[in-house]
Order: sequence, then structure tokens, then C-alpha cells
Amino acid sequence: MDLLPALERLEEEYREVEEQLTTQEVLNDPAKLRELSVRHSELVPAMEKLAEYREQLQTRDDAEAMLKTVEDEEMREFLEMERDEAQAALDEMEEDLLMMLLPPDPMRDRNAIVEIRAGTGGDEAALFAGDLFDMYSNYATRKGFNVEVISANEGQMGGIKEVIFKVEGPGAFDRLKHEAGVHRVQRVPATESQGRIHTSAATVAVLPEARDVDIDLQASELEWDTFRAGGPGGQSMQKNETAVRVTHKPSGIVATSRDERSQKQNREKALTVLRARLYEHEQEKQMEKIDARRRAAVKSGDRSEKVRTYNFPQDRVTDHRIGLTLHNLPELMTGEIDRLIESLAEHERQQKLEQLAATL
Repeated sequence: MDLLPALERLEEEYREVEEQLTTQEVLNDPAKLRELSVRHSELVPAMEKLAEYREQLQTRDDAEAMLKTVEDEEMREFLEMERDEAQAALDEMEEDLLMMLLPPDPMRDRNAIVEIRAGTGGDEAALFAGDLFDMYSNYATRKGFNVEVISANEGQMGGIKEVIFKVEGPGAFDRLKHEAGVHRVQRVPATESQGRIHTSAATVAVLPEARDVDIDLQASELEWDTFRAGGPGGQSMQKNETAVRVTHKPSGIVATSRDERSQKQNREKALTVLRARLYEHEQEKQMEKIDARRRAAVKSGDRSEKVRTYNFPQDRVTDHRIGLTLHNLPELMTGEIDRLIESLAEHERQQKLEQLAATL
């Protein structure tokens, strides 16, 4: 595998980034400066690795060239050993170099908008959706992320019919993106008098928070509705219409926020959700033009695929995408899901490495 041409293209990108970081235009643009600074910090280790790679290439090629002319047996043994050691070093560096050649995910540092909805299973599905919300909230807190509820609709017997919340912090979307899909639970509900195991489900969608520069919203494209926000079971009905619903007329996409006491705050939250949904919508349209299979692989919040099963009687959780089964389910439900998330991230990396290697 000849990695050098691809590495040299990466070196050219490094030079371009360094040059842009010195321009007044970038220095006056905090968002662009931050973006280029992050990329520069990612490229520095790659440049160090490239220097080492070139050194080992030179050592191997020099030894190989000298072997064609040297006849002394002792010198030949020395050159063969030097050549083989250099080749071994090159082979060892190969996976690290491939990792550095992978294009960075432009969404890697975004905040995440997470939507959880109770699926099949009635009240038990709502309880399970609430458990998932607690699991992700605890996980996010442990990682130093901030969790902000945008909208929530509680179930009649507890739990959550639907909740939309923002996980705020560098890398939040990158950590949670693989959680999208259908989550299934198998357990005996608290309301089950005969001890029968029920199967319920909840869907999870994970969207990158869109920035103002991503989605250009025109006031003329938005239709606003206001209504009163009620508490659980119809309690705590507010007299003022503080809850809001915004519809993006060109696409028909809708977002609602009802949790804040002021209409202004609810409008801001609704716009945050709308931007994220529109961004996902635009991404999907672009992917349709490129490759249907690739679209299926990256689509956020796929509702059709069962991604994970939580089996309480057998104290196990199974992620069906990678065939990973873990035990100690009560601990996992408190937010100790690092192994699941890291295993999914590693699986994604290996898939990308295989695809990249096939093109070199």
C-alpha cells in the first residue's frame, strides 16, 4: 500500500491551514479561527508521523539499493537487517497513518439535539423512554456536558411520551450519534400482576445542532402558533399562551417548545430544534444525490432499525449492529455506557479504514 501520495496531500492541507491562520480575515472571524485551529492541532501529529515515515522509507530504500552492489556477506547481512527493520516499522505505522488520513467529521464538535419517543408498548414504553432519558442525562453529566430539556411530554403513569433535549459541549454529537434508532426493552412492568415479560420500544434520534451559518431561516418562511402549556395529566395549566409551535412552510417541518415560562424563551428553543431538523433534512437530500447506501449508513434517527435490546430478566444489553452483549444492566441504565459507545465508535473507525485502504 502506497500511502505517500495521500500523506503528501495531507501535508499540503497543513501548509494551507497554517497560511490561513495568519490572514487578517481569519483572525477577525472567531468561528473560522476556532475551526482552523482545531484542524491544525489535528494535523500536527500527522506531520510528525509523516517525517518518521519518510525517514524509514529512506532507510529501507537505501539499504535495498546498496544490496544490489555489495558483495561482502557480513555487510549484506547488516543491510538486510536494516531493510527488514525499516519495513517492520513502516508496517507498524500503517494503521496510525490511515487513521490520520481519514477525513474529519465536520460535525464532531457540535452539540447534540436528542429526541426520545415512546414506541410500541403503551405505558411501559413511556417508562422505558424515561429510563433512556435518565441514562443519557447521567452519561452526559459524567462527561462534563450540559443537558437542557427543550420539550417534554410525560406519560399518564409516569415516564415520558416524548422528550427533546440538548447535550451541550465539545464532541457531544460525536459521542452520542450512534445511539440513533429503535431501542427495545424486555422486562416485567411494575403494573404486571402475573409476572409476564413485556416487550416495549422507544426511538432515539440524535441530530447535530445547526449553527446560524448552516441554515438561513427567513421570517417569511416561518409560521408561528401559540397555545397554553399544561402540566402532567392536565395539571398546572398556564393561563397565558407561552408554548409555541413553529412551522417551516417550504418543507413542512415543525418544532414545538412548551417548557419555558416565557414565550420568548420557547421561541428560541423551538428555533434551535427547527434548525437541527432542517439541517438533517438538507443533509439527507444531499446524500440522496450521492449514494443511497451511504445515506442509510449516516442517517440520523433511523426509526426502522432495531439497534439495541435491554433484557432485564437476563441482565444483559445487546447491541445488534456490532454483536456486543454486556451484563450488569442496572449499572448501564445509570449512564455507565462508555463501553457501548466506544465499541460503536471503534467499529465505525474500522469500517472507514477498510474503505480508505481499498482506495489507496
